[in-house]
Amino acid sequence: MHTILQNLLKLQALDFGEATTKTTEAQAAELRSSIPAPIIGHYERLRVRGKKGIALVRNQVCTGCHMRVPIGQISMLMRGEDVQLCETCGRYLYLPAATEVEAPSQVEPPKPAAKAPAKPRKRRVTAPAV
Repeated sequence: MHTILQNLLKLQALDFGEATTKTTEAQAAELRSSIPAPIIGHYERLRVRGKKGIALVRNQVCTGCHMRVPIGQISMLMRGEDVQLCETCGRYLYLPAATEVEAPSQVEPPKPAAKAPAKPRKRRVTAPAV
């Protein structure tokens, strides 16, 4: 199932890319032939409406609609047993492997600002109530 989703992700990149050359059309046709008919049919229905057909799952959130994905679906995606659809937007969900996730660049932790020691607050002296 993981290869089907990878092919669908490549197809989406070709479909929504700016450049349309004969080589990209040939690659798209080849990818369409390698994806099962029910999956490509659902993808095409979304694409015709101008929507992307596959969305990544990052931090348990669908990047298509920004809604939380149930943990049961995420575990199914991790096992790679079946193709999963987002319950909210209807896009196919793709969970990138740990090696595919972009590693954040090395960021130095912020240095604490040098502050003067806090002065103790003075108490107000109030007149006694008469």
